[in-house]
Amino acid sequence: MRKRDHNVLTNAASLTICGLLAGVVVAAAAFPAVAMSGLAVKAGAETFGALPKELTMARAPQISYLLASDGKTPLATMYDENRRDVKFDDISPHMRKAIIAAEDHDFYKHNGVDINGVARAFVNNQSNASSQQGASTLTMQYVRLAIAYSADHPADVVAATEDTSARKLREMRYALQVDKDFSKDEILTRYLNIASFGNGAYGIYAASQVYFGKPPSKLKIEEAAMLAGMVKAPTTNDPTTKAGYPLALGRRDYVIGNMVDIGAITKAEGEAAKATKMVVKDKKTPNGCVATNKKEWGFFCDYFYRWWMQQEAFGSTSYDRERRLKSGGYTVTTTLDAQAQAAGDKAVRKGLGVNSKAARMVAVIEPGTGRVRALSVNRNFKIDDPKKPQNKISSDPKKAKKGIRGNYPNTVIPLLTGGGDIKGYQAGSTFKIFTIVAALESGLSLRHSINSPKQFKSEYIIDSSSPAACKGTHFYCPTNSTESMAGNHNMWSAFGSSVNTYFVPLQQRVGSENVVKAAQKLGIQFRSDEDAKFANNKEAAHQWGAFTLGVSATTPLDLANSYATLAADGKYCDPTPVQKIVGPDGKSLDIAKPRCEQRISTEVARAAVDAARCPVGDRSATSKCAGATARNVRGVVGKPVAGKSGTTDSEKTSSLVVMTKQYAVAGIQADPDWPQTNQKMGHNVPTGINPPVYETLRDAMKGKKGIEFTPPSGKILEGEQRSIPDVKCQDLETAKKRLKDAGFEPVVSITKVPSTCPAGRAAGTSPTGRTIKEGVVTIEVSSGSSKPVAPPVDDGTGGGPGRPG
Repeated sequence: MRKRDHNVLTNAASLTICGLLAGVVVAAAAFPAVAMSGLAVKAGAETFGALPKELTMARAPQISYLLASDGKTPLATMYDENRRDVKFDDISPHMRKAIIAAEDHDFYKHNGVDINGVARAFVNNQSNASSQQGASTLTMQYVRLAIAYSADHPADVVAATEDTSARKLREMRYALQVDKDFSKDEILTRYLNIASFGNGAYGIYAASQVYFGKPPSKLKIEEAAMLAGMVKAPTTNDPTTKAGYPLALGRRDYVIGNMVDIGAITKAEGEAAKATKMVVKDKKTPNGCVATNKKEWGFFCDYFYRWWMQQEAFGSTSYDRERRLKSGGYTVTTTLDAQAQAAGDKAVRKGLGVNSKAARMVAVIEPGTGRVRALSVNRNFKIDDPKKPQNKISSDPKKAKKGIRGNYPNTVIPLLTGGGDIKGYQAGSTFKIFTIVAALESGLSLRHSINSPKQFKSEYIIDSSSPAACKGTHFYCPTNSTESMAGNHNMWSAFGSSVNTYFVPLQQRVGSENVVKAAQKLGIQFRSDEDAKFANNKEAAHQWGAFTLGVSATTPLDLANSYATLAADGKYCDPTPVQKIVGPDGKSLDIAKPRCEQRISTEVARAAVDAARCPVGDRSATSKCAGATARNVRGVVGKPVAGKSGTTDSEKTSSLVVMTKQYAVAGIQADPDWPQTNQKMGHNVPTGINPPVYETLRDAMKGKKGIEFTPPSGKILEGEQRSIPDVKCQDLETAKKRLKDAGFEPVVSITKVPSTCPAGRAAGTSPTGRTIKEGVVTIEVSSGSSKPVAPPVDDGTGGGPGRPG
């Protein structure tokens, strides 16, 4: 705060005179007949002297700006009052002179209170003149506004603006102190930053933008005069209305005339300014997430808003947090990557527009930071107007009978991130990655092999009437999407082809509660009450047989983040929509920093990613892939990728996750209005989920170098190797016993091979030599002839989740 030098005698005189005049003013208000008595003057002076000197000046509400990740591209603005403080040098000299000409000609001469003006107003008002005069200086007007903005209670706001002598006295006392504490330029700047100019414009910055679409430093004479003329009655003198335009024009010309009279401009400049046609833009500043810079960015903006409202650092209550956002004057650089967001917005609408019942939802997150780079869905972020509804009748038959409208094409529901009634969607076989992680953490290797039958009878108990139960039992018995997927599989081949009868027994071995725990560590939340009952109870989780097949609800954002944790070598990060938050004081807030921790070991993460390269048609030097459910992804993206597709029964939902080292992209396609939809969502078809996911990643990666995933090494890759006993020509039971005693899982082949051994005996094993401990060893059966019988072929088409329990 910069203080101005004052003449002590002048200030003392001002205080004395104001006190005496105050007595007259108070007396005149209460007892006109005795207004000039000595008793009234004495009482008024004493009252004036007893008033407090220090004015509490709270910062007026400031607009907050949201920017894209480049720190330049506007995303949205949020405010209670559209105001942005500017410095004295950022205000046009014409504007400074115009407000003085309009409101306080002697601003630079008096000490906050115009003594002559007070006396003149008193004489006029006591003479029963036709018009009443005021004596408020710019400083006093600033004081009035500052008191109102500093009020803690509505009654205090009323007291600050009511037309009473007591208010005038208080303003005078504070004005004298303010004039001592600040320079005239500072007071003028503060006034112009706090004043209202109508149309939701508070302060000169907002006013110059709303009415003229320019910064206040660029205001011309006629523009500055119009704005200065509005502060006395901004609603009445509104130039954007038919009734207000001529009034605003008259006030403008009046101010221009005053500017000439006080020597602020020449007569010629004044005439030229008056001759200029008054043109206003009425460019109201957009407010909130329904008015983002690009209409598709509303869902990201809403995610940011919900994130902010959850942060206790911004206040102890939701009210405090919202006020801080909309009044705090923050500049927020969000994590929205304009390139990735544009890619997602284009892809989700391609072939499936906003009027589709099926919602295509794609989330993009950055591994290693948790920064959410894009949120796209084929919907409009918009509140449907109940008077003129655009939304279609709900796809839910029960709601449709009642005429209830659905959430398409317009909605403000957090479809991609969850919240409120949105608990998530089943993501199918993408959840098999959590079983791989749990198995690797338990000490198993990627080479761990299981003989996967056409149907697996598990130990999980379910309702015996369920179609997923083995006939006549209460045991969960999943199958694969095709019978040809049966056979011996390791983690690479089983994940690549999505073999249900591999993953359910693997989950059973490591404990489904550990698989659930792995999912939680990687970032999966259980929002639905039913899912939470399983996830939060170890005994219940132990019986969650279908969990590995993706029957739990999740969101595209959670799914993307769980895979991003693997891409970041096991480092989990809280999803965040912010990169940088700068307060009005220019200081950055720590809350914008990534919040990360190592959740699983680097080797486990790398091994899981190695398996995840198989489904999307990629592989490393160590991968042993066989089959791919989304084989074309590697070719489309053109960079090293990993991921997995997923489908639920009858394709009620479809999903795909694909990641590079820079981005993890997850997409889920579902009907949010009716989860039991009879619509097939589809995968690698124009109206399916695969194209928007891999096209988003492809376009987001344009101009960025592909980074290779680091492959795993050591025991987690190969496991503990053991020699396979020679069982050639032994009877099958003996051969099985020898292999089992050696620590292997023996399986007898259904196909006979030519051999010199007698028919029906063991012709040999597959593999031979050495293999992983507890791995599957197939006993080849001799045909006793020279003609081999061709084995069934695994077509590698992949499998869905089977029948959930």
